[in-house]
Amino acid sequence: MQPSAGTVLPHTRARSVHWITTAAAVAAVVGAGTLVPTADATPSSTAHTASVKAPDPKAAHYPLDCAGAPVDVVDHVSGDLDEDGRPETVSVVRCHSETGTPPSGVYVLSAGATTGSAPRIIETLVNPKEKRSIKDLKLDGRIVRATILGYSSDSVPRCCPDQQRSYGWEWRAGSFYVIPGPLANSV
Repeated sequence: MQPSAGTVLPHTRARSVHWITTAAAVAAVVGAGTLVPTADATPSSTAHTASVKAPDPKAAHYPLDCAGAPVDVVDHVSGDLDEDGRPETVSVVRCHSETGTPPSGVYVLSAGATTGSAPRIIETLVNPKEKRSIKDLKLDGRIVRATILGYSSDSVPRCCPDQQRSYGWEWRAGSFYVIPGPLANSV
């Protein structure tokens, strides 16, 4: 279709004022976008967190009395649980045994005090003195989750726990809070 040869309507002409106004509006939107954080932004930078290694659970010293037997790291997960930009490691450990199921402990590890030093235990989530076993350790965001297995009496064989309950632990206001699961068949 060919344009009409008639007069150009005033609202169809682009003047320099129009282009300057449009450029200023676009610049304002782009500038505001760089100043406003996104909904999933955290105080720590992803680049910094990615460059910091999580504590090695095999390098830590655990408060277990294994009567000369080595300590086994049964499971572990790592993540920035307290949002300080440095990852922590949660480890499930127990004394090594060729038979039976020794009780497990669940510990939260932080980096050592100096570069190259062993990781520090900053929290005990499950004490081995409670005579529990742990399965299904995982991170759900910043919440540590696990299933704790136990025994209804001393007559139940240590190989075969007859109680279980899921738990979560979440860092809040400087410490871990326990989030117990449903009570059915609980420990």
